[in-house]
Amino acid sequence: MKNRKLFHFFKLSLLVAISAIVLSGCDERYIVLKPQGPVAQQEYDLIVLSTILCAIVIIPVLAIFIYIVYRYRDKPGNKAPYTPNWDDSKILEIVWWGIPILIIGILGFYTAKTTYALQKPTSNVKPITIQVTSLDWKWLFQYPDQNIATINYAEIPAGVPVQFVLTSSSNMNSFWVPQLGGQMYTMPGMAMKLWLQADKPGTYFGSGANFTGEGFAHMQFQVVAKSQSEFNAWAKKLKQTAPALTKDGYNKLAEKGLADKMDYSSYPSNLFNEIIDANGGKYMKHNMQEDMQDMNHADMSGMKMDK
Repeated sequence: MKNRKLFHFFKLSLLVAISAIVLSGCDERYIVLKPQGPVAQQEYDLIVLSTILCAIVIIPVLAIFIYIVYRYRDKPGNKAPYTPNWDDSKILEIVWWGIPILIIGILGFYTAKTTYALQKPTSNVKPITIQVTSLDWKWLFQYPDQNIATINYAEIPAGVPVQFVLTSSSNMNSFWVPQLGGQMYTMPGMAMKLWLQADKPGTYFGSGANFTGEGFAHMQFQVVAKSQSEFNAWAKKLKQTAPALTKDGYNKLAEKGLADKMDYSSYPSNLFNEIIDANGGKYMKHNMQEDMQDMNHADMSGMKMDK
């Protein structure tokens, strides 16, 4: 009776675990599982594929574990065969090595395929560019085409690819809008690129995903997707009504501290590049130029030797 209860307990635990995994996608809190753009959708499909491939291993292993515990339990009259000298099975070796290798191969292929496919937008629609700077502890969004800027929120046109260009003014952080796509690091002295797109109008949660100190928990922002006409009207209104962001204003923003949402009708020209250069970007450019010169010199030397 005791062993039977134990067996039923294992079955119930397995059922509860599977139910929790399956039903978790039905909760509004699990926004990673609610893609709202082409990038997020492809990444979601990869998550589903990974889950299925993992389940192919995990579920049989758990089932075999429960069966062995029940079948070979120590009890009077157990008829299970006792083979203490058995230590090899070619069939089992092929199974428990072959299946994982096959799964890793499939997962690796689709991961690489998806990763390379998401390097640039697949749509023919002209993307807009937004320059993003992670500050302590706030987010600065600059629109070079419109020459406007915002703090802790960004508005984008729905159905249009957005090329985010990311950097940091101090600590390394991570830019993440779960419903639109994966995250990308913001690093001092570097400009990282991440393109995202919202399929339809809506407000999407964004956050820093890299610990940066005391105010890290407040490094959240919103991405508001609107129709193209509404986006144009918003940018025009902001251009007419918001104050300008001065260099002194930026220096104050760059200080450690929290900030509310803010709008700016303009900002100093070349501000984004100055932020990169101030954090070591100018030295990286110099090194890159030297590397290119060395490569060109080596190519020329090789050509002379060939001759």
